[in-house]
Parts: sequence; structure tokens; C-alpha cells
Amino acid sequence: MKTFEYIGFRTEDGRRVRGWIEADTLKVARERLTEQGILPEEVHPAEAVLAAGQRACGLARLSIRAVIFRELAALLGAGLPVVRALEVLIESPEWISARSGLSAVRDHIREGASLSAALEAVGHAGAFEIAALRAGERAGALRDALGRTADYLEQQSRIRDRIVSALIYPAVVLILTTLIAIGMLGFLLPTLARLWEDSDIPLPAFTRAVMASGRTARWLLPMVVMGAMVAFSVLRRAAKRSTAWAIRLDRLRYRLPILGGLYRLLVAFRFARALAMLLRGGVPMVEALPLAGRATGSPWAAQGVEKADEEVRHGRAPADALRAVEPLREAIPNWVRAGEAGGNLCDLLEVAAERRQFAWERRMGRAIALLEPALIVVLGALVLMVTLAIVLPILVLPRRIG
Repeated sequence: MKTFEYIGFRTEDGRRVRGWIEADTLKVARERLTEQGILPEEVHPAEAVLAAGQRACGLARLSIRAVIFRELAALLGAGLPVVRALEVLIESPEWISARSGLSAVRDHIREGASLSAALEAVGHAGAFEIAALRAGERAGALRDALGRTADYLEQQSRIRDRIVSALIYPAVVLILTTLIAIGMLGFLLPTLARLWEDSDIPLPAFTRAVMASGRTARWLLPMVVMGAMVAFSVLRRAAKRSTAWAIRLDRLRYRLPILGGLYRLLVAFRFARALAMLLRGGVPMVEALPLAGRATGSPWAAQGVEKADEEVRHGRAPADALRAVEPLREAIPNWVRAGEAGGNLCDLLEVAAERRQFAWERRMGRAIALLEPALIVVLGALVLMVTLAIVLPILVLPRRIG
């Protein structure tokens, strides 16, 4: 039994309708719709609908997946099987945006797949989530695995929200500065300059320089913006197509002033948190290492951790192998060594993650605190420069009249 999305018209009143129907084949789905008094215009399998709108599907968002996993854990705890629990979510009005993804997952489970395999086939869950759920299925503790995965996703979602919230005010100030610069240099100053020229008022050198910079910025700024957008698009496509390009661009992030240190801390605490959760869920170290590396979101770190994992498979100690991973060299190996020596690796990895997260939040706060006054100073300098360019010709006017 598969799920199909349909768009059609009711034969009674001709009203356009849209919904979902379950059937074995596309032909049977159309026949059932006709029996229900619906003339189908379009009928597509849930997976086809999902593939056509990957980004629009609610399952693509971390926060939504976190809540869905949390509710699935609660439903499984209440004694419902996985398929029935998914049906409850599918029928819920609040999950309309994720209905195509949930329906596709349910169809795969009906065909005999596990929840982790179904999520992997649908393609929205990350490697870390799939590994955590697979470990829970092996241990017969899927409910606990869903809860732990929801905790992790909620934390990652909070981090993203915190970054976005912290950048809202600087972004507003930057946009305001740009608009003021365009208005003053592009419209106000040229208009006044024409009036002064018509009145035979000589313009000071400073005013002429500001006007020249405004004229240059009028054609140069759009070119720079367009060039930056094109370069970003090209590099992004290259990173998606080539792992080597993705690693090159990722290594550049680590070298950025201020932002590089923040990124390094973010990667370190993501790795520590993911590794602790996977090990606590019963995933062996040799399987947990590469999955935790991918969970960092850093292609360079992920590549280094995969190489370290190969060394661990050949008998090298995890702490020694991780010491060769450049992005994690300073943050993780000592904690891993101490955890293995004391038999409490998961707890110490959690501590390491908390410390790196605290350091990241502190540095992020300082960076934002410095960025805001810096933008205000730039805005003030711009206003002062244009004001002087306007005032200087006015000061020359009495001499001209005399």
C-alpha cells in the first residue's frame, strides 16, 4: 500500500480539492478517487511529491524533525507500533508541511524497512540521525534513541537560531548604512552640486572628492555585489560537485579572522556532542567516529576523522588518531584519552562539548558586541563625510558674495 497525493474536482459542485489517498497502484488510486466522486487531475506518489519539493518539505528543517522524533517517541511509549504512530502524525493538521515526507517513510516501513532505513531512503535525515536510530533499533530501544536524537536536533536548532538572532541587529545597521550612503552620495550630494554649479559657487577639493567617490560607487558597487553573488554561486556548485573543492573552501573558513576561531569551536563541540551520544546509544567507536565527523558540518574535519577512523581500525588509540585531525587537535584528543583511562568517555565528551559551547557563546557575544559599534562608527563617519562635503561650499559662499 502506497500513499498518493491528488489534485482534482468534485463532481457534485466542481470545487477543486487536494488530498491524500492510499492504494496499491496509481491506477487503483485513480479508480478509488472516481468512486469517491472526485475527478482526478493529478495523482502522484508521495515520494515523487517529496523529490519535487525537497526544500519545501517540513522534514528538511531541524526544528520540525526534532519535534516529530519527540512525538514519535511519546507515541511508541504509549504502545503504538511505528506505522500507526506515523499515521497519527500524518493525520495531524500541524504536520501538513511534512505530510509527504512522513507518508513516504510510512510506505517504506510497510514494505519491510526499518525506521532508520526509511528515513535514509527518503533522504531528509542526516547520517548522524540515521546512525543513532539504527543503534536504538539494534538495542531494542528505539524510543530512547528517538528522544536522544530529538535532544541533539533541538540543541542544533537553538544554536542556529542564536546565530541568526545575534546577527539581526548588525544586519539592520549594515542595511541602514548602505541605504543612507546611496541616498546621500547618489542623490542628495549630486543635486546640491548642480545647484552650486548653476550659482557659480566653486566647490572645495574635499567636496569634489566625495562626489567622485559617489559616482564611482554608483557603478562599482552593483558590479561588486553581482560579482560576489556569481562567485558565491559558482563556488557553492563546485563544493557540491567536488569533495576537494568543498574541503578547500572549508579550510578557508578556519583561516578567517575572528570567524575562524568561532567555527573551530563550533566544529569541536558538535563532534564531542555527537560522539558522546552515539557511544551512549551503543554504536561502536569505529562506526561512531566517521558519523560524528559528518555531524560537525565541516568537510575538512569529516575527512580527517575518516582517516583517523582507519587508523583506529588498525589498532591505534582513538586519542592518538584524532590528534592528527587539524580542526580537532586542540580540543578533543586529551578528553578522549582521559575518558578511556577513567572508563567514563561519554561523560567527559559531554563535558568537553559543554566547555567548547560555552567558549563559543562567549566569543560570539564578544564578536557581536564589537561588530555593532564598528558599524555605528562607519555610519557616523559616512554621515560626517557627506555633511562636511555639503557644509564646506556653504562656508565659501560669503567670500564669493564679498
